[in-house]
Amino acid sequence: MGTDGPGVILAGLDGSDSSWRATAYAAGLARRQGAVLAVAYIQPILGAATALAGAAVEETTQEIAEELLAALREAEHRVREVWKVEWRFLTMRGDPYGGLAKLADELRADAVVVGVSEQAGHKVIGSVAVRLVKAGRWPVTVVP
Repeated sequence: MGTDGPGVILAGLDGSDSSWRATAYAAGLARRQGAVLAVAYIQPILGAATALAGAAVEETTQEIAEELLAALREAEHRVREVWKVEWRFLTMRGDPYGGLAKLADELRADAVVVGVSEQAGHKVIGSVAVRLVKAGRWPVTVVP
């Protein structure tokens, strides 16, 4: 697109340890490459089992988004004197794979960075990271 190096690096953040490591890794890449860091939290869609608790679950996912944003701002403040990265926090409702794929396409992300799944069942049905890699639309880095 007329540039040398990535313009946007998308990191998926859900609050897990591996997603925080992935976000830190993506921030380092963005800093070194002079790219914008887009950090995304995809608020889960209500399943049939949780539909009855709808408002409470939706409120909880919004609180999680606010807590993640506050933690990102605090981290930025701690390292402000050392280095600065242009970043933005994005959140939307949906399934994690679909939300990250949609954002990566909309942002024209040059790379996607996610943490390895910490859920046991994903070894059988596939994790978000595996699905992003299999999509083959962006370079994907999976951080342990």
